[in-house]
Amino acid sequence: MFFLAIMILLSGCAFQRAQKTSSMDFAPVDLGARMKAGELVKNVDTFLVIFDASSSMGEWYDGESKLSRALRIAQALNRTIPDMALDGGLRMFGRRALLSLETTSLLYGMTSYTEEGFSNGLEMIQNARGYSPMELAITAALQDLQPTDGKIALIMISDGKDMGSAPLHAANHLSAGLGDRLCIYTIQVGDNADGKSLLEAISKASGCGASVNGDQLLSPEGMAGFVERAFFQKVAARVDSDGDGVFDDADRCPNTPAGVQVDGNGCPFDSDGDGVYDYLDKCPNTPKGVRVDGNGCPFDSDGDGVYDYLDKCPDTPKGLEVNASGCPFDADGDGVSDSLDKCPDTPKGVRVDAQGCPFDTDGDGVYDYQDTCPNTPKGATVNDRGCWILKGLSFDTGKWDIKPYEYSILDNVERILRENPTMKLEIQGHTDNRGSARFNQKLSGKRAQAVMEYLEKKGIASDRLNAVGYGFSKPVATNTTAAGRAMNRRVELKPIY
Repeated sequence: MFFLAIMILLSGCAFQRAQKTSSMDFAPVDLGARMKAGELVKNVDTFLVIFDASSSMGEWYDGESKLSRALRIAQALNRTIPDMALDGGLRMFGRRALLSLETTSLLYGMTSYTEEGFSNGLEMIQNARGYSPMELAITAALQDLQPTDGKIALIMISDGKDMGSAPLHAANHLSAGLGDRLCIYTIQVGDNADGKSLLEAISKASGCGASVNGDQLLSPEGMAGFVERAFFQKVAARVDSDGDGVFDDADRCPNTPAGVQVDGNGCPFDSDGDGVYDYLDKCPNTPKGVRVDGNGCPFDSDGDGVYDYLDKCPDTPKGLEVNASGCPFDADGDGVSDSLDKCPDTPKGVRVDAQGCPFDTDGDGVYDYQDTCPNTPKGATVNDRGCWILKGLSFDTGKWDIKPYEYSILDNVERILRENPTMKLEIQGHTDNRGSARFNQKLSGKRAQAVMEYLEKKGIASDRLNAVGYGFSKPVATNTTAAGRAMNRRVELKPIY
């Protein structure tokens, strides 16, 4: 049974061992010399050979198996490619081993190409067997080639036989995935008519490839022509129009002014990488990533002399003097620049308006942060603490009567009360410290009461008024001087809303 199974397997997957051929019989044309002379310029960065090792390649053709002829072609290609910076790879399709289920394998690469490495990859191809899953190899090639950079030459060596339309669909998908980076070249081994049509169609999928018969590539000259077409572009006479030492065909900046130092691509140096060449750059040390203008200088949108990338206050109005961070000077730290600050010495932490002045909510002329009586009504006379006082009202020692010439002071209080009908008033009497506390308590109360009675006579409802005496318990000045005692003998009015 075992031998029967082997016979069935062999009959379903025909195979042919490649004939040993000597690559020493092939003397390649030296394309490297033409490269050094400037006649040829490398046009690809990566190449991948897809090699057909399926069972149809075991068929005999022109005195040898197609597999052996394909290997001779591949070795000739390998020997003709000159020494140059290139990434390469070799992928086969067909069964590598008799009982293997693997239908396509990357035998070499993707890696920096060497003749020896590629040749070792070819040595792994020993037999032609299995069906012809070219489409699987082409699909796998997309994964091989996508990580690479630059131009790609995909070279397919096959008889094209018994494959249907699936490989063409795969080639179209590959071309769509790699775009104009890819050129596909097909080399037919043998003379199968359907295979020729398929391979020609595949080479056209990329729009820039070609299809040839392998018979044309067995001579050194024929292979040299193929390699030249697939890997190089011809240069008739190399010209350096701008005289910068870089030929036009390699010059990415072909109109460089005379005398400007250039890099290997013929472009002027841009040391700070801001997109403005050094010979034009008026700000040559711009940090990486900073946007610059046509002179290579960082933008200064608000024109304050500090570049935007350093400017912590990017919308400074024109004409304001700024610090190194691009912010207007603000000596008192209130958030209003000195040039706009009408109150430049505001204490730290005090809230200010747009002009840099502390708020005075009740409009009594005393800033809120100094105002111990913050709700004084409009028109009230206040002291330096913002408290409503009857300025000019004075009492004789030990007396509480109000003199006629002081009535106008109380009439102003009456007016304010009428203008604020919901406001009540606590009338507070205060004394200096001469005399006993009991005496001064009563005296201050009588003085407050006298004011209240005057206002009641003027028509102010008594339920809006309350007289309170505080004696000398709340001085506003020292009692050791006559001036201080005079300030302590006072009547204050506390509005109640």
